[in-house]
Amino acid sequence: MPRLQNKTALITGGARGIGAAISRAFRDEGADVILTDINAEAGQALADEIGATFARLDVASEADWNTVAERFTVLDVLVNNAGITGFEGPFDGAPPAHDPENASLADWRAVHAVNNDGTFLGCRYAIRAMREKAAGSIINISSRSGLVGIPMAAAYAASKAAIRNHTKSVALYCAAQGLNIRCNSIHPAAIMTPMWEPMLGDGPGRAEREAAMVADTPMRRFGDVKEVAALAVMLASDEAAYMTGTELTIDGGILAGSAATPGG
Repeated sequence: MPRLQNKTALITGGARGIGAAISRAFRDEGADVILTDINAEAGQALADEIGATFARLDVASEADWNTVAERFTVLDVLVNNAGITGFEGPFDGAPPAHDPENASLADWRAVHAVNNDGTFLGCRYAIRAMREKAAGSIINISSRSGLVGIPMAAAYAASKAAIRNHTKSVALYCAAQGLNIRCNSIHPAAIMTPMWEPMLGDGPGRAEREAAMVADTPMRRFGDVKEVAALAVMLASDEAAYMTGTELTIDGGILAGSAATPGG
């Protein structure tokens, strides 16, 4: 039997990157997938392709979440995946500064609105939607950046650290309520997604820039979105029935310590 048979799962930011990979993997494992994204055209196209239901959702909008809650009243799995770095562009000239000294308050708030408000609103909706069955799985996509400091992406790192912590608060709250609603976080490092495009570009030297980006990763490569999706499937399934409030890193070994020397 497919691992997610008879489960209804909602994925935010499901139109591309990690969200799209999770949407595909969940469908392959038998879930009824509700694919949401702010990009209605791309989201509907992928939903049609894989046999999912599409709903437009700006995760930073409480009104949008209320609409989703009215439409989808019962839920088994939520993946809070939608997020931004603040470097999405396009920009007139250089991207905005995101270091602690020069970042603007507006840019700081924009990143936190999507990453933190979106995760908070998603968790709130999921708990209420899962109460009927008193069970479910909430999966929050954080980042390796939520575990260490990132001086040139301070807002992003702070937002992902907050997601890590909120995951644990939700897990403890649900357990204290006597609900079998599990909440866990996944912390990817360098996963090849469209988020990297503004930094990598597509001109000469891209291969060298890619290599430089993962030079301090012991496995010396970017991760694949399918590898993140595999963790999400596990956390969504009954195989993870005794896991809550935990965090899973998928980082090619970067948090294990210093970079490994090939052949060493």
